[in-house]
Amino acid sequence: MVVRPIGAAIFGSIGDRIGRRPVFMITITLMGIATVCVGFLPTYGQVGIWAPILLVGLRLLQGLSAGGEIGGSAVYLTEHAGDSNRGFKTSFLQLMGPLGILVSTLQIALLQGYLTQEEFLSWGWRVPFWVSLILLLVAFKARMALEETPIYLQLSKTEAQSKNPLRDNFKDPETRKRMFLLFFCISAGGAVLFFCVQVYTSIFLKTSVKLPPQLVDQLSVYATIALLPLTIFAGWLSDKIGRKPVIVSGLILGATLILPAFHLLQNIGQEVIQDSATSKIIITLILIGLSAILALVVGPQTALLAELFPAKTRNSAATLPHNLAAGWIGGLLPLIVTWLNQEWGSNLAGLWYPTIFLVSGAVVAILYLPETRTTNLLS
Repeated sequence: MVVRPIGAAIFGSIGDRIGRRPVFMITITLMGIATVCVGFLPTYGQVGIWAPILLVGLRLLQGLSAGGEIGGSAVYLTEHAGDSNRGFKTSFLQLMGPLGILVSTLQIALLQGYLTQEEFLSWGWRVPFWVSLILLLVAFKARMALEETPIYLQLSKTEAQSKNPLRDNFKDPETRKRMFLLFFCISAGGAVLFFCVQVYTSIFLKTSVKLPPQLVDQLSVYATIALLPLTIFAGWLSDKIGRKPVIVSGLILGATLILPAFHLLQNIGQEVIQDSATSKIIITLILIGLSAILALVVGPQTALLAELFPAKTRNSAATLPHNLAAGWIGGLLPLIVTWLNQEWGSNLAGLWYPTIFLVSGAVVAILYLPETRTTNLLS
């Protein structure tokens, strides 16, 4: 998470200078090789301190590649989407994160179901990393068939590419302002909600409420499945009424309902421990409601990432603030929330952090975020 912005700065600039497509070939190769290698790492008992050093090194490579991929993929897809229904078309990209969590959860559950605890800890945990070799080969072949975006092709014909995109972004006052808005309102707001809804709910239910891990995983799967159509609906809605009202609604609802929702989860969770079927249904509905709030922010996000910036510096201007927010704000959220809970001696005190962040993001978005639905991407 910490190195993702570095990857965004490097690969975002490359995408503006030599094209969007080459970046995808580099990032998938880095991510694929690093992920497969994790599955073949020696243990501490075999090589000592080199085992964790190698693991951290591979994780850093994954972070660098993710920094170039996430954000850059939004620009690539939006530039291919055309002028009509961009929010709907590009919202499908936002399904990949939840789908990744869903597939990984099911994969681990399957392995733990077939293997003993000793087998899983000994070698079973490596299986998902070995399987990623197949995904790497499939993804690499698929990306070989990708075409460069029409927007970048037009720029290259007129030789309008920027030689130093990052410098140009920070020199231009309007681009600087929009990078801040992307960072603070859209990407950070989405990241805070994503980690609250998709990550921290599971941690909270398992460690604070003390629900059985298998039950938590099952309920999380239901919420993730519900998130998929809700995200597409939010993208479609942003085409009809605008990106700004949809995203601002999500930020306001998140700021208002995060704390009450976790209070309910804590109180109702005690009834679930006593095997109350009704309470399980209520918890599932709460998780789906939180997913709906998340969808309002991330559904239009892909289109908005590209629409905010001029074509010649779009890749670098979008990827840097987006990954800075996702990595440093969203990625560190569980750690900060847990630390605040420990400091205040409460399971819920730390949730004031995302609440205050969402309130601030909503206010800034209401005052300064422009509507971009009708933006001409060639400009």
